[in-house]
Amino acid sequence: MTLTAPKPDNHSGTEAKSTSATQHRDYSSLPDVTTHDRTSFPYILSKNVSVPVSGLATGPGLIRCNIYRPHDSDTNPVPVLVTYGPYGKDISYSEFNPKSFSEVNPAHKSVHSCWETPDPSFWTAHSYALLRADELGTGQSPGFLDTMSRSTSEAFAILITWASSQPWSTGKVGLLGVSYYAGSQWRVAARQPTGLAAIIPWEGMSDYYRDRCRHGGIYSDGFVRWWWERQVVGNQYGLANRRGGKTVDENGEKEKGELERERRDQTVDNRENRYRDEGYYREKEYDMGDITVPVLSVGNWGGILLHLRGNIQGYLHAGSEKKFLRMITGRHDLPFYYDEEVEVQRSFLDAFLKGEDGGGWTDGRRARVDLVIRKGDAGVNDAQRERDTFERREEEEWPIERTEYARFYLSGDMAMTRMDNWVHEGGQKKLGYRALGTIDESQGLTFKTVPSDMGPGQEMEITGHIVAHLNVSVSPDVGGPTPSDIDLFLTLRHIGKDGKEIFYTGTAGDPVPLTKGWLRVSLRKVNEKHPKHQPWLPHRDYTSRDVLPVIQGEVYAVDVEMWPTCVVLQEGESLALEVASGDTQGSGIFLHNDAVDRSPDIFQGTNYVHISKQYANYLLLPVIPRKEDVGHV
Repeated sequence: MTLTAPKPDNHSGTEAKSTSATQHRDYSSLPDVTTHDRTSFPYILSKNVSVPVSGLATGPGLIRCNIYRPHDSDTNPVPVLVTYGPYGKDISYSEFNPKSFSEVNPAHKSVHSCWETPDPSFWTAHSYALLRADELGTGQSPGFLDTMSRSTSEAFAILITWASSQPWSTGKVGLLGVSYYAGSQWRVAARQPTGLAAIIPWEGMSDYYRDRCRHGGIYSDGFVRWWWERQVVGNQYGLANRRGGKTVDENGEKEKGELERERRDQTVDNRENRYRDEGYYREKEYDMGDITVPVLSVGNWGGILLHLRGNIQGYLHAGSEKKFLRMITGRHDLPFYYDEEVEVQRSFLDAFLKGEDGGGWTDGRRARVDLVIRKGDAGVNDAQRERDTFERREEEEWPIERTEYARFYLSGDMAMTRMDNWVHEGGQKKLGYRALGTIDESQGLTFKTVPSDMGPGQEMEITGHIVAHLNVSVSPDVGGPTPSDIDLFLTLRHIGKDGKEIFYTGTAGDPVPLTKGWLRVSLRKVNEKHPKHQPWLPHRDYTSRDVLPVIQGEVYAVDVEMWPTCVVLQEGESLALEVASGDTQGSGIFLHNDAVDRSPDIFQGTNYVHISKQYANYLLLPVIPRKEDVGHV
């Protein structure tokens, strides 16, 4: 049976470009290559099970998946956990990332472990089936390769419905996975496929444009290129010497030209498209409010360049009655498999897929928000030390209701001081720095708070959303081009009582600061009428109609969104705000260096921050008083 995607609805945009060859290819004639193994493992393994799909904007395809299920599931059906992505269902974790696999919790290691997905040996032992599928156009799944597209979500929805209808399935499907296997959950859940009962997007961006590709409108080319070349294109269906092995189809290998015609290249598409109303980005949009199944959104305070924002925004705007936010720390790859985190996953899924609620998810006993509070220096990439140092705290809402938003004003002497109102003494200060800074040659300004003079035991917690209000301008170089835009790169750093920065664990185990934020000044326009707009989170539409001029010598007031954070300042500690013209320490592979997107013809010159009685600049910080100090028990 061939399953067909539903007709386009309000999730749709313009149709992705594809080829007529792909659109008219008939994959139903391919022979069945399914194999079944009922004896070699502590579960039944069915490999390369085929699910034909049609009705997609990119043409028909054939999803092939591996299914792992308990031996008694023929007579005792079980819920199904589904993953759908481009990394290769047959590529073992140990091959995909040997170093990471060597550090994974042994309880979640097996011959069938795969990168960023649940391990079948554990989950089948707890009466779940796992369905792991190659996304269309990758691995063993013939079709057009168009990652993170509308067609990808439509195909995923078809797969979920198919899984729910199998005789070994109870009809309830859950989604559980990290990164790509998390971000895809938001989009498919908004399509409300039959059978979907709960999702756990574990460190998964929810906004393709804002979270992943264009930070503040600036192209994050470093990650997109690295991801596409290392993680995806080397696993395209039909590629000779494909990382995941040869295709199971006869004559399945394709020539270079045919492979190029049967995919969309993210490195090209993201460079050529700049705004959310262009077809490439528009067709990826969806309404988070259409998500109605229970959600456990798990974000990482250290994911300050990709997933953190999406997990929090997804939690805020999902339409689900039962939704929960859990924050963690540590690397991007390992916490998903920690015993305590797996127990949270299983408790949530048992409640909504099996009706076995021992964790209070359905009756209000479980707090809506579960935070890890970063107080103290736990070092970098030291999981045990983080567990020992950072405590967890439950809240009932996000942002925390008792938040007191405090303004820390920037002054010409490079200080940052908490004040109720701006008081400026002296004349205007015009603080300059070179445009087009890079990670190797950073250009910018740093403003610092005075080290706290709080007494022993006193502290200040900052947890939530941050906004920087700046007044900026640009001037040209002598004999140089006339600049017509400004890129702002902001970083908030935690300074210890010894004057040295306290770093935190980033995505790859690298040292990262508290948080970052970005803005292309020509895209400064804020839509204050949008329902998502808040004083602590300016909403931008980032469309071609929102582009505003940047003229040399003019001063522009801008509000820069910085991604959420959590830190407790203790006696003698301080904060530093870095205002730069390019990437600075803590950016890792998430660099913004595209020569077209950041052309010297547009940006070269000197950037300025203006400080005067007229031009107040400040950092809006979410200060959290203790519960007992505001009357909470």
